[in-house]
Amino acid sequence: MLRGISPFISPDLMKVMMEMGQGDEIVFADANFPAASHADRLIRADGLGIPDLRKGVLPLFPLDQYVNSPVALMDVVPGDTAETPIWQEYRRILSGCEYADVEMEFLERFDFYERAKRAYAIVATGENARYANIILKKGVMADAN
Repeated sequence: MLRGISPFISPDLMKVMMEMGQGDEIVFADANFPAASHADRLIRADGLGIPDLRKGVLPLFPLDQYVNSPVALMDVVPGDTAETPIWQEYRRILSGCEYADVEMEFLERFDFYERAKRAYAIVATGENARYANIILKKGVMADAN
């Protein structure tokens, strides 16, 4: 255990986040997402929800400030009546950090799958909220002077 590091951040997740460079993407996938068949690097976070993971990740993980949308969500499939309260939770988490003004991009389901296949890593979670899948694009660390 380290000070200032969320207990939700596993050693494997920490390693992957440190390996990633600017522009690399990481997917936090809900329990329904086909993570194992889409990932080159798969991190298991079974039993954990995506909001808790994101709260632990965002203080350590700079979002890319040089793109329009460093956050991408899987959009609701046309005709599906599912509600997406988790998106409001994601917005609250971003607002609680330095990312209150970050735009979130919405991707059609199969476009999301294709982008996830190109991600640096996929974190398979136990999140059971519908349409909870999210992609974060890593940015650069600001000087800590």
